[in-house]
Order: sequence, then C-alpha cells, then structure tokens
Amino acid sequence: MIVDEHVHVCALMPGHGSLSAELRRRFSFVFMRWRLGVSFFADDERLERQVETKLVDTVKQTPELDAAVVLAFDRVYGNDGRADDAHTHLYVTNEYVVELVRKHPKLLFGASIHPYRPGALAELERCVAGGAVLMKWLPVTQDMNPADERCLPFYDALAHYRLPLLCHTGGELTLPYMNAGYADPGLLVPALHRGVTVIAAHCGTRALPRETDYLPAFCRLAKEHERFYGDTSALNLPLRSYAYETILNDEAVRRKLVHGSDWPVITVPPARMGWVNDLRLLATESNWMRRDVLIKRALGLGDDYWHRAATLLRLPAAADSSKSP
Repeated sequence: MIVDEHVHVCALMPGHGSLSAELRRRFSFVFMRWRLGVSFFADDERLERQVETKLVDTVKQTPELDAAVVLAFDRVYGNDGRADDAHTHLYVTNEYVVELVRKHPKLLFGASIHPYRPGALAELERCVAGGAVLMKWLPVTQDMNPADERCLPFYDALAHYRLPLLCHTGGELTLPYMNAGYADPGLLVPALHRGVTVIAAHCGTRALPRETDYLPAFCRLAKEHERFYGDTSALNLPLRSYAYETILNDEAVRRKLVHGSDWPVITVPPARMGWVNDLRLLATESNWMRRDVLIKRALGLGDDYWHRAATLLRLPAAADSSKSP
C-alpha cells in the first residue's frame, strides 16, 4: 500500500475547527486558496466544503497513491492545561477528520492531541478506537516541548497502541511560531526511549535561510535510533530542497525516509532535476499532490520508500490487507 502520510485540511464549522483571522490574511494561505480555486467570497460553511471536495478530488487524481492521511490539528494549551484560543491559529478536530474518513475510502485518520490538555490519554484511546493511524504534533506552533516530562505517559500510550508520532521538525512558514526552540528533533529522544516510532516531518530542514538547520541532527538520529524516521513533506519547496543532496546520498538515511507531501503546500521541482524537466512538469501537472509523487520518482526514490509508510502506520486490518506492496 502506498500512502501519503502528511496531508492537511481546513475546518471552519462549529465542532469541526477554526482558522484565525491572522492566518486567513497570511500570504501563504491566500496564495494556496487562490491556487486551489477556492472562492474568496464563500462563507465558512461553503469554504470548508470546497476544501474537502478539492482534497478528495486531488487524492482521486493521484493514481500512484492508495491512500492519504488527513491530519487533525489540536489547539494550543498552556502550561496550566487550559486551551489558549488567542494563540490557536489552526484547529481541526479529531471528530471532523473521522467524519471525512468515513465518507471517503481513500482517506485515513491522522489524530492530533496536545499532551498538556486535560484528558489527553482518554482522548488518545478514543482516537485509536476511531481508527487513528498516527499522531500529529507541530511543537513550534502548538507550544509543546516534546522533551517535557508531562509527555512521558503519552509516549507510553503511543508505544502501547503502536501509534507512530508524526512530529514537525525544523522551520515553519505557514503558521505563526510560539517557540522556535521546539523545532529541534533531539527533543524527540525521550519518545524513542519509551518505544515510540517517530517520523520527523521535513527531516529537520530550515524554512528560511537564517534559521537553525536541524538536518544534520535529523541524519544523526536516523542512524542512531531504529525507530526514528523522517518524511519528505514540503521538501519540494525551494528553501527546503537543499536537503536532497544529503538524504539521497547517504544510504543509511535514505532507508529511513517516508513519503509525505504536506498538501496543500505548493510543490516546485528542485533544481537538481534540471530546468527542462522542471518546466515540463510545471506545465503538464497542476495537481500538487501528484506532482510531488512524480518529482520523487524522478529523483530515484524506490519501492522501499513508497511502501515504508504502510509498514509504520497503525492501519486498519482491511486497509492493510486490501492491497499488497
């Protein structure tokens, strides 16, 4: 089974999620909205439906994929365990993603639970019962320290359920920062010590030139820890594609790569493909999710890469057995 394990959705209706006014004004969000053909004049209900339709059509029009993991996104929680709505710019409830997955067979449920929130372990049990295939965190935005002792019981539960942790590492462009120091993949070592399979989103790459580059730290951890992996989501952005030179030429690191696109983040062919191939792909493939697949195929990522996500995710038995690698 070939899975894109890093796909986002927008939720705006009560019970589904929210989007802050600041995020709606950001250039990155406005650009994605324009490029996806989502109306600028739609109310929240219509906007949510349009994004859902675009997501489902995009996955259907990427025949190379068997499924895509749609990610929930929990609120920011303070050290006192209270929800911090003032700093919550993106919120997608687990319930909404479960609803999407039930309607659309090629979608899988990626849960998100802030470890500081009250009842985090009970919510984790509900998500597992609801078919969660992974847990998603974005520490720099959700203001969570993966090395905090409060995370340890959560890690024990993830290990018990064999639910992998997909955790953002490195820089972030789309969402505002709460704590840039939480971008360090080294903070995930306590999770590894508790037996959790960790997928470091973006392989620790920087999002802007002057940011700290955690790619060397990612590579070191990938070699030192059996359960530590990295996804290739957003690496087809000009400011992140520098990572290919390192991760594709180091065989030990290459064996730890997992497929993810970060849709609806734009996909741009990297310079290493050559400008002729870049222009051809930009001109002929407007589906960003499929373009991401075609770029990575052209870069030489083989069968082991394409099937690795399915070996790590907590896939439902029916999905796991419906297609053979």
